[in-house]
Amino acid sequence: MTWMVKAYTPKTKANLCRNDMSISTITIIAHPEFLDHDTGGGDHPEVSGRVQAINDKLQVSHLAHQLNYVQPEPAEREWLLSCHTESWLLRFEEEVLSGRSYIGHPDNQVCYDTFRVALLSAGAGLTGVDLAEEGTHGSVFCVNRPPGHHAEAGVPFGFCFLNNCVIAARYWQKKYGRHRICVLDFDAHHGNGIQSAFEDEADTLYISIHEHPSFSYPGTGLEDDNGTGEGAGTICNIPLLPGAKDEQMLTMFDERVEKEIAQFKPKALIIAAGFDATKVRTYNIISVHSAIDKAGFKVFVHEDQCEES
Repeated sequence: MTWMVKAYTPKTKANLCRNDMSISTITIIAHPEFLDHDTGGGDHPEVSGRVQAINDKLQVSHLAHQLNYVQPEPAEREWLLSCHTESWLLRFEEEVLSGRSYIGHPDNQVCYDTFRVALLSAGAGLTGVDLAEEGTHGSVFCVNRPPGHHAEAGVPFGFCFLNNCVIAARYWQKKYGRHRICVLDFDAHHGNGIQSAFEDEADTLYISIHEHPSFSYPGTGLEDDNGTGEGAGTICNIPLLPGAKDEQMLTMFDERVEKEIAQFKPKALIIAAGFDATKVRTYNIISVHSAIDKAGFKVFVHEDQCEES
């Protein structure tokens, strides 16, 4: 998975429609070492070719002249611990360095370099936040792996070991004081790790558009699962039935996503941009990323959706 970080204030408009050429710079956070996380190749869905394909397409796209590349630094322990337990971080590093080929489940393939690359992947989000706060780097897009939205505090799930989005959100809150943060996650699968981190908090909003959990991994993300305690109402799950197309996705952006963000008035936005639904699998959405382009990310355009900094 890749994901995008976009900061905005009441004076900032973020229209990411492909026809909006007013965005002079798009900063891509990437690193050649993201390719070093070896999942065994073959039929494994999460392979290095995913980020390579994105980078190759960007180089020949109409946006190529607007791209500025930045390499991240590995995330420091302090920020990893804002999301994960010390026991999991120790286990993760130990099992990788001991030569294990997977952790917990054969889906979670690892190699000797996986822990190091995962720190770099988590660090991409922190770099993205720093650049977004500087305000001179345009839109910020992280092309990183391994992905993160399934990873929970003390256990890996679904190819994910460190929850990149949650770590970035904690960093944004603690370093820059942007406490009201929205994480928007579009993917074929629900981000159970993001929800578990935020579901009892009032200052974070998690919106997930995904295939209905009755039909898709990891089996979480029902519509009536909307947060607990102080976080009641801050989880917005939007499950779609198998066979949903662009039209259904766009309708949910118009009718649900825009409304949720407008009501919450976040000071920062992190987009977990999943690409699982761009090919026909169990989730038959066709070119979800094209659908998002067509929407022009208009849910992020309105100035009155954001609180004063």
